[in-house]
Amino acid sequence: MSFLEICLYISLPLIIISVLISLFRLIVGPDIADRIVALDTMTSIGIAFMAAFGVFMRKTMALDVALILALISFLGTVSFAYYLERRNLQ
Repeated sequence: MSFLEICLYISLPLIIISVLISLFRLIVGPDIADRIVALDTMTSIGIAFMAAFGVFMRKTMALDVALILALISFLGTVSFAYYLERRNLQ
């Protein structure tokens, strides 16, 4: 077993644990801003999972999907921030 495989076998359970922690914050979050940050964190974790999966399976298409997910996540976060800013002005 190579060093890369050992690192991947360690990182994938840690990614799953971090998704569960972010899911807890998404459900329990006291404010909508906390929930938005938790959702953004979950998409970042999804990007990390797609990158680790792409390296593990030696597929470059998973990295392309991770890049598209990052772009969509960024646009979603910006739109939520704009919504919160507009809501606080009124």
